[in-house]
Amino acid sequence: MVEVTDLTKSFNGTTVLDIDRLTIADGDFVGLLGNNGAGKTTLFRLMFDLLRPDTGAVTIDGVGVAGTEPWKAHSGVYLDSSFLIDYLTPEEFFYFIGKTYGMSRADVDARLDTFVQFMNGEILGTHKFIRAMSMGNKQKTGIIAAMLHTPRLLVLDEPFNFLDPSSQICIKEMLAGYAASTGATVVISSHNLNHTIDVCTRVLLLEKGHIIKDLRPADDGSRRELEEYFNIKEKNYA
Repeated sequence: MVEVTDLTKSFNGTTVLDIDRLTIADGDFVGLLGNNGAGKTTLFRLMFDLLRPDTGAVTIDGVGVAGTEPWKAHSGVYLDSSFLIDYLTPEEFFYFIGKTYGMSRADVDARLDTFVQFMNGEILGTHKFIRAMSMGNKQKTGIIAAMLHTPRLLVLDEPFNFLDPSSQICIKEMLAGYAASTGATVVISSHNLNHTIDVCTRVLLLEKGHIIKDLRPADDGSRRELEEYFNIKEKNYA
């Protein structure tokens, strides 16, 4: 579904992403792991034509994303709160997003019913503009909007951010169920090792813009390798 070839991006003379080749197949559930500055968000922005690469290309279903439209109809993405329209209520925002994908208000309402547990009574019917919502509820709103049209490719940057523990567990179950029931390709990034290896079937480890590991976390050896990479030795601060 997604092909990355000879992709590089630099800012102020510093290379922040350099990937020779990456293939994400239909139905993959991929987690991007890496410390701050590893290049995860830059990769996502290049994947969806939000940044132009210095070299190389990204294709979705064989179509280059740069300056094209076809891939947008079956892609859902939420990277940060800039994807929201904060002077709307969540209801208005969902209806707007639905309309762009040809969904009726009834279609949107039916789809929102599947997110009732995740919304936890805090999103709909509050009469709040999105700008007045907590960061956690903004995060939920963006994730739901990305999933609203049941995309075949779903990409979420740090989906566990700002969420309380029960909501983090809920979204893990929700994403796993979505991938299993639809066969969609799901790609997430996270700083949370445990959540990522719990839910993803494939993990890409990024370091300074390079993919240094491509692992299957169901394998105990891969889990140990990831745990060792992110291990923080106990320190005595007394």
